[in-house]
Amino acid sequence: MGICIEGAQPSRRSGENWLSGYMSMNKMLQTVKRRLSNSSEGDLAAVSQLQLASATSMGVGSSQGTARDDGIENVARSDVSLPKRERRRSSLVRNQKVAALKDLPHLKDTNMQKREALFQQKLELCSVLFNFEDAASDKKGKDLKRQTLLELVDYVNNAGGQKIFTEALMPDIMGMVVVYEFFLRFIVSGEVNAKVAKKFVDQKFCSNVIELFDSEDPRERDYLKTILHRIYGKFMSHRSFIRKAISNVFYRFVYETERHNGVGELLEILGSIINGFAMPLKREHLQFLVKALVPLHKPKCVSLYHQQLSYCITQYVEKDPDTAIPIISGIVKFWPWACSSKQVLFLNELEEILELMGPDQLQQIHKDLFRVLSKCLGSQHFQVSERALFLWNNEHLVNNGCLSRQHAALILPVIYGPLYKNSLGHWNTTVEGLAQNVLKLYMDYDMALFDKCAKEFLAKEERVVEKGNAQADKWKKIETLAQAKTREH
Repeated sequence: MGICIEGAQPSRRSGENWLSGYMSMNKMLQTVKRRLSNSSEGDLAAVSQLQLASATSMGVGSSQGTARDDGIENVARSDVSLPKRERRRSSLVRNQKVAALKDLPHLKDTNMQKREALFQQKLELCSVLFNFEDAASDKKGKDLKRQTLLELVDYVNNAGGQKIFTEALMPDIMGMVVVYEFFLRFIVSGEVNAKVAKKFVDQKFCSNVIELFDSEDPRERDYLKTILHRIYGKFMSHRSFIRKAISNVFYRFVYETERHNGVGELLEILGSIINGFAMPLKREHLQFLVKALVPLHKPKCVSLYHQQLSYCITQYVEKDPDTAIPIISGIVKFWPWACSSKQVLFLNELEEILELMGPDQLQQIHKDLFRVLSKCLGSQHFQVSERALFLWNNEHLVNNGCLSRQHAALILPVIYGPLYKNSLGHWNTTVEGLAQNVLKLYMDYDMALFDKCAKEFLAKEERVVEKGNAQADKWKKIETLAQAKTREH
């Protein structure tokens, strides 16, 4: 029994190979038929055709090197595709779910103990899909689903419905809390000698604790924050190592992963640590600021921990105003021009730094600082422009800081352009009014300087217009030459 193509003379060995191959293929097709047992008769017919075609191909390829009448060698066919199954209709399942949906009682008529289970059942049944392209199909089911969804919305909006969302505790959370609580009591105990405990709470132990800050559970991170802070205070010999380990976490976060769950908690610890730094600041502490803290402004998720980061930054400036120079340079470098909400955060932080900065520091960074302020004043997003203008509401900055009369010659030539444009008629009335107030302030400070800036701005605008007209004339000449050459051809 077999299929043999005319002209092919299979040997006995090749016949045995063909038989074993045919049996293997037959077993595979039987498995396919069992899996497709719920398919339509058309699918089964396709499988039968596939079985016949496979048997034929098995007979053709049973003997390697055999030739056909047309001289073409028998090779494996890679262009044979299995028949595609039609997607089974789900009308039966849909009708069953709709029928079950009818029998479910209303949530308000159910006991409190059974409401959560009923709520979950209604959510599952509302996941039934209907064909809304056919308005005439399943009208009853669509209406039932709509009524159930309205019931769920009404239930969740009530005070009682809010209590249904209960977060299930992790299986090991209770044991974890007890362990952390015990270890915290051990660390803060006055009976524990730091010199003795240092043998066990060593650098490796501290490193493992810091690695745990990447936990997704905020309760665990809160315990770790308290424990690490206590370890830092009790074991003085580990302080330098802990700071280096935290900086390594920040390096990996900024330059590699941009993903870490515990950056905010680590910055909270550092805020307390920086507050205790002695003056003058050590070189190690300054390097930590420049290499670890300032680059934290770079990641896209900076808004998640910006409050803690801003506190650490201002702690440095309070201790040493000279640190404002590398801080502002770094902030300018990482300024989020593409995200208006982050620009508002950076302006908030910048205002706190400017309040603590002196005139000596301003002389070194005024170009970068005022250039950023000028761009923010001319921002297309009104919140950025508005927040930048709010800096002039700070009495300290206006009377004694970088925005005062003393530094008008440095800042007004840079910011006059965007201020003038906003004051002419910005679509946001608040921005327009604030810009007019700032211009009036500098006009009162120094009228001669104000007139000079106005003339320079108008001259610059005229040059821009002339340059644009010159470019337009060049393009017209090019178009004329191109048209002339086209006519010649």
